[in-house]
Amino acid sequence: MRTRTWTPAGWRKKPAKQMPSYPDTAKLAAVEARLASYPPLIFAGEARRLQERLAQVAAGKAFLLQGGDCAESFSDFRANTIRDDFRIILQMAIVLGFSTKKQIVKVCRAAGQFAKPRSNDLETRGGVTLPAYRGDMVNGFEFDPAARTPDPERMERAYAQSASTLNLLRAFAHGGYADLHQVHAWNLDFIKKSPENSHYENIAGRLEETLSFMASLGVTAESSPQIREAEFFTSHEALLLNYEQAFTRRDSTTADPRRGYDGDWFDCSAHMLWLGRRTQDPDGAHVEFLRGVRNPIGIKCGAEMSPAELMELIDILNPGNTPGRLTLITRMGHEKIKAALPALIRRVEREGRSVVWCCDPMHGNTTVTRNGYKTRSFGDILKEVRAFNEIHRAEGTYPGGVHFELTGNDVVECLGGDQKITEEHLAEGRYETLCDPRLNARQSLELAFRLS
Repeated sequence: MRTRTWTPAGWRKKPAKQMPSYPDTAKLAAVEARLASYPPLIFAGEARRLQERLAQVAAGKAFLLQGGDCAESFSDFRANTIRDDFRIILQMAIVLGFSTKKQIVKVCRAAGQFAKPRSNDLETRGGVTLPAYRGDMVNGFEFDPAARTPDPERMERAYAQSASTLNLLRAFAHGGYADLHQVHAWNLDFIKKSPENSHYENIAGRLEETLSFMASLGVTAESSPQIREAEFFTSHEALLLNYEQAFTRRDSTTADPRRGYDGDWFDCSAHMLWLGRRTQDPDGAHVEFLRGVRNPIGIKCGAEMSPAELMELIDILNPGNTPGRLTLITRMGHEKIKAALPALIRRVEREGRSVVWCCDPMHGNTTVTRNGYKTRSFGDILKEVRAFNEIHRAEGTYPGGVHFELTGNDVVECLGGDQKITEEHLAEGRYETLCDPRLNARQSLELAFRLS
């Protein structure tokens, strides 16, 4: 029987999958202690606000747009990269909001997405076997013994980079860059010659007309902060639990001294955390950790997940059926979603559970080309999202969001789209990802238009 008692370190008594083996445990303990003394990256009130927004999504009154890099890196850390990723999400939100007439809840895969699960613990090249690359927070991408040895001090570098990223994102969101009057300025130069540009400029022009009319009524950026500011939140997979525990703090605003309660626990490394497919053992360390923090939680749902498995996780992670607490992120592949998703929806509906249904059409549609490049087809991605929407319409439920791996850069990693990217284009020098292929900015905007 599962005990009700929970502590941030309780996961250490459970089997932990996808965790690195650090050779220097004393060094690891010292890094964990330092991280625990550092300021939080987010505040509990922000995570509660996101849960309120997601409760609106669960009720069919808003829509979730979650997107960003597959895995952040130490080498590709530039202000322009952060800006371009942020503004493509702003553009997609404009397109989706204009068509759905709903508030778009923007959640970035940023400021913490440094660790990646791997299918194998080891990698072999030319007869040499080394630990697999698990993201810059754990070890280096270079294939040599020094780089591939897990180093706990990388967690401190990830924290510093996350803090800088958050600082810049907050500046963009609240310093005028996200002002709706700047909607034309968000357009990237390499998109301006694309078919999507004329559609986007049409929406931008209509938005400007609306803003001008509102100004005539006295509703301006000065009187309405929603016009000049953008609300955004951060998210990442809760994979490296040493790091997550270090930023798990009490929320003093929920303390009740009269009954000896010190406040709710929040993981202050991100507003939202998700549970990956490889760490979903109900008796495992990751589920144990996430059941105790009060952040909104995502659960990745693959085609192999049974309704019983999903309900067990829902019961553990949201026993009070709190709206906005759980987002079910389906990642099934366009060929399997029609057979796998309806049973999950029907069981959740029958049990009366409040969840956000979100589609991740990236991970179930990954292939490897003849030339060894890991890639995804724009057409397959679109097929899965369309099937996701059709299934929910048939079941009478709300398809509440989408989850994309994307970048604002002009990379060539996914095939197809209006750019007609082929396998031959992947070797031209713009394949930059260290892990999984991402939609580029033009493909992301095209996808937003196709969905709208």
